[in-house]
Amino acid sequence: MNPVQQAIWFLENRLTQPVDLDDVARAGGVSRFHMARAFAASTGYPVIGYLRARRLTEAARLLARGAPDILSVALEIGYGSHEAFTRAFRDQFGITPERVRAARDLEALPLVEPIMLDSTPRPDLSAPRFEDGRPLLLAGILHHCDAMDGGASIPGQWRRLIPHLGHIPGQVGGELADVTYGVCTNGDDHGNFDYLAGVEVDDFSDLPPELSALRIPAQHYAVFRHADHISKIRTTMHAIWTVWLPASSYEPVDAPLFERYGPEFNPRTGEGGLEIWLPVKPKGT
Repeated sequence: MNPVQQAIWFLENRLTQPVDLDDVARAGGVSRFHMARAFAASTGYPVIGYLRARRLTEAARLLARGAPDILSVALEIGYGSHEAFTRAFRDQFGITPERVRAARDLEALPLVEPIMLDSTPRPDLSAPRFEDGRPLLLAGILHHCDAMDGGASIPGQWRRLIPHLGHIPGQVGGELADVTYGVCTNGDDHGNFDYLAGVEVDDFSDLPPELSALRIPAQHYAVFRHADHISKIRTTMHAIWTVWLPASSYEPVDAPLFERYGPEFNPRTGEGGLEIWLPVKPKGT
């Protein structure tokens, strides 16, 4: 099993026990940083978000079967009070546990079942090349992405960036610039992250207020080619995090990962391919 499959197995066997990200990372045999990114890339859920959803799903089943009281269900899945459990349950399902217990019906609830991952790696994931990347100064549209929105805001960021292209003060290449960057940074244990859609600039001194600045230090990168439509990028990310990295002699660095879109990429069709630059270091260093 790959690290994410091991993590899911571990979580499913500990739905009623205290678990944190360090426990899950140890079960998968990788660092907490690796596990957090790999799990989100493979499942669309942050580790703790998946665990929370699974626990509340099993709680909903207990309630629909006529659990004698709500507090006992709350305590069984790790909540310390009726109030905390009710708040979490309502956030997850949009309904109170009292109503589910009274109705004894789960049909309208968006239950989260155990994820069954396909362990077959992408047959066409090419070996990466390695680059010593130089420092980058990037400017563009920045947005904080919630773990559970699946990156739904990102296409809108690119639409907002387009009118600025060629007119950003200090833009490298000026109006002829044909390289853009999509950068994931400031990720946390819950799967939230910041995403910048931007371009390289010489300096940040004259940026308009609607644009944000991001400085990326020099890193060593494994560079992967994603040749499919942009909508399939998650399949490549899944293969990188769960197949290539565990089998390689490298581990990820807690630094920004970015997508590099060259002149061959067509933003109107999503075709043409792109590169994924993953910061890495030799294992154990």
